Amino acid sequence: MDDNSIFFSIFAALLLKMEKDIVKNYVRYLKLQRNMSGHTLDAYQRDLRKLLDYLEREEKDVREVTLEDLEHFSAGLHDIGIHARSQCRILSGVRSFFRFLQLDGYRDDDPTELLESPQIGEHLPEVLTPEEIDRLEASIDLSKWEGHRNRAIIEVLFSCGLRVSELTNLKLSNLYLEEEFVRVFGKGSKERLVPISQKAIQELKYWFDDRQHMDIKPGEEDYVFLNRRGAHLTRTMILIMIKRQAEAAGIQKTISPHTLRHSFATALLEGGADLRIIQALLGHESIGTTEIYTHIDTSTLRKEILEHHPRNMKK
Repeated sequence: MDDNSIFFSIFAALLLKMEKDIVKNYVRYLKLQRNMSGHTLDAYQRDLRKLLDYLEREEKDVREVTLEDLEHFSAGLHDIGIHARSQCRILSGVRSFFRFLQLDGYRDDDPTELLESPQIGEHLPEVLTPEEIDRLEASIDLSKWEGHRNRAIIEVLFSCGLRVSELTNLKLSNLYLEEEFVRVFGKGSKERLVPISQKAIQELKYWFDDRQHMDIKPGEEDYVFLNRRGAHLTRTMILIMIKRQAEAAGIQKTISPHTLRHSFATALLEGGADLRIIQALLGHESIGTTEIYTHIDTSTLRKEILEHHPRNMKK
């Protein structure tokens, strides 16, 4: 190997180490300063890896990347068949990465400032009516050990509008049933208080009657919802359960745990609730995220949330 080859090998190794250090610092920034959860961190790193693999093939250093380079990367996402919504998510992570590079002094500029994302057509999420929620719950076999647990899961998701990750991590110590609210830790461990309906409270009490007879694993005692082995539930377990119950209830819509969150928001809007309060209850950072539900005239909205959700209406 001649001197030039040795030099370039050493230089390439140094660049690779520097890139690894940059990525390590970025992940630390996301975790400590942006307060991201492990699940979100993994997603950001997977998306960033797509960019880094592309730059490696193009022999580009992240500190010298141009807008044109990023436009070629974006076009490549389309060429390999990645859906427009997923492209937007990946490019959002790319913007976050380059903002960090500028913030931490690795770059003087941000090449993503003029980077455009693909257009996404308006898509209203699938929702269930309160009558369909009732059918879903009525289809549950209460003679099975998990019957009351599953009814409580569905009712809490619909009555509180929780994300499935928030439900799986819900703790007994975060329930204030006498005061009729629950404390929820959402994305970035941000805390919010959410009212809980009498119907959901009753379903929880039925489940707690069964839960007290379980052999619970050490360290799992504070989790609200447990599997038959006494450990807290996973997202996948809840997804499978809800899909099975939808089939049993004869509901033809394609639904998931997130459908119940959408149904919560839609029910409030159609009842006349204020969009800003719904934003707070859902834990959305941006009102723009909440506005996907505004397929009704927002000029008619009122602020009295609890009076308008179907689970809280006085009969």
